[in-house]
Amino acid sequence: CFTDHADGDQLMEGHTPVSNTHTHHCIKRTVENEKASAEKMLKQKVDLQALPTRAYLDQTVVPILLQGLSVLAKERPPNPIEYLAAFLLKNKSQFDERN
Repeated sequence: CFTDHADGDQLMEGHTPVSNTHTHHCIKRTVENEKASAEKMLKQKVDLQALPTRAYLDQTVVPILLQGLSVLAKERPPNPIEYLAAFLLKNKSQFDERN
């Protein structure tokens, strides 16, 4: 939708001008996509809240905890709690997408 040039109606070498209608359509579509994404995230949060305890834990923290505990058991650091905490923080982005 969006182009690299500052003014959508400005003609640049190798580029065709973009109409205000096209730009408006792209902005509207982007807003609709963001709204749908936000609604989906809210529904997921509500769904998580409605889950029984075991299912909630299985879907949120068990996968990263199992991986962290596995690494912890192999490494056996002198400070296991701090090691696990650091592992969780370092790797949380891999698991955030699942929630």
